[in-house]
Amino acid sequence: MNQAKPILPEPHLSETEHQRAHFPDGLALDCGAVLAPVDVAYRTYGRLNAGRSNAVLVCHALTGDQYLAERHPLTGRGGWWEAVVGPGRPIDTDRFFVICSNVLGGCMGTTGPRSDMPGEGRPWGTDFPSITIRDMVRAQKLLVEHLGIDRLLAVVGGSMGGMQVLEWAATFPGMVFAAAPIATAPHHSAQNIAFDEVGRAAIHSDPDWRGGRYWEEPGLVPAKGLSVARMVAHITYLSEQALTRKFGRRLRGASALTFLEDVFEVESYLRHQGSTFVRRFDANSYLTITRAMDYFDLAAEHGGDLAAAFRNTRTRFFVASFSSDWLFPTEESRTLVRALNQAAANVSFVEITSDKGHDAFLLDEPEFHAALGGFLRGAAEKLGV
Repeated sequence: MNQAKPILPEPHLSETEHQRAHFPDGLALDCGAVLAPVDVAYRTYGRLNAGRSNAVLVCHALTGDQYLAERHPLTGRGGWWEAVVGPGRPIDTDRFFVICSNVLGGCMGTTGPRSDMPGEGRPWGTDFPSITIRDMVRAQKLLVEHLGIDRLLAVVGGSMGGMQVLEWAATFPGMVFAAAPIATAPHHSAQNIAFDEVGRAAIHSDPDWRGGRYWEEPGLVPAKGLSVARMVAHITYLSEQALTRKFGRRLRGASALTFLEDVFEVESYLRHQGSTFVRRFDANSYLTITRAMDYFDLAAEHGGDLAAAFRNTRTRFFVASFSSDWLFPTEESRTLVRALNQAAANVSFVEITSDKGHDAFLLDEPEFHAALGGFLRGAAEKLGV
C-alpha cells in the first residue's frame, strides 16, 4: 500500500511553489510500467466538514492545471474556472471542499516528463512512460485517500476533465456519489485524434525539439512548434459564430497585401494564444497528455459495451453539452446518456444553446451554471451535506 508523505512546497517550474503529496511507492500504469515515486500537485478551496462528506473533485482539461479559482502563479491571470468555483457560485466553496490536482504527465508540479528521472539526474523527457486517462484517475485517487476522504460527493470536469469524470465513475463507482461529465465524450473521435496529431507534428518539426531532449540546453524549448500546436487546438475550442463575432474579417491596419506579418485580427489573436501558452506549458507534457486523450475509449475498456462501464452503478450523473461545440458535439453526449439509461443509472442531461463553441463550459453561461449548481445542491441535500 502507498503511504503518502506530505512535503512542503518546493521551487519548481520558474520557482513556482506547489502544494504536493508524495507517494514513494508510485503507481502501476496501464502500459505495464511502475512509475515511482509519484508527486501530485494540487490546490484546495473551502473546508472539509467533520463528516468528510462534502468533497468535490474538479478535473481539468488538456491545457489546464490545479489553479482553477485563484490567480495563476505564472500568467498572473485569474483561475480557469473562477466563474464556476467560489463562494456562492455553482461549485460553492462556502458549502463544498473543492480539490483540483494537476494531472499525471502534467507540468505544474505533478510527476511528468519534466520531472527528474530517478537515478539519472535528468528529466524524464521522452522516456516518460505512456499514460492513460485511467492512470490520471488512479493518481487522483491516491491524493483523495491521502486527504482522508473515502467518498467524493461529486467529481466534475469538462473536456478531458469530463473523460476523467467518466473514468472515475466506471473504475471507482463506490467512491463517487455524483458525476458531472461536461462537454466531453466516452472516446476521442478520429477527427480529434487528427487535430492532436497536427499539433504533435508541429512540435516534432521544430528544430529546437531535438528529439525531445531540448532540456539539455537550459532555457531552450521548441517554442515555435508548441505555439502552432496551441493555435491549432485553440481553433477547435471556438465556433465559427464566436470567431466571427469577435474578429470577423477585420484588418489590423495593413494597407497592402503581405505574407510577412499578421494582417487580420484573428491571426494576431491566435499568435498571442500560442506565445502565452509556451511560457506555461511543456512540449513533452503536451505530447504525453494528447496521447492519453487519444487512447481514451471507455467502451473498449469494457468489451466494447459502453453501458457495461456503468452497470449496477449507484452514482447519479449530470451530462451537459453545448449546441455549437463541434469538438465534442451533443450527439456524443447523447450516446453517453443512452448508455447510462441502458445501465439504469440516475442521469439528467441538458444541451445548452450557445454560440461560444467548446470553450462555453469555461465562460459565462448562466443556464449551464444554474443547471450544474442545482445538480450539486441536490446531491448534497440527498447526502445531508
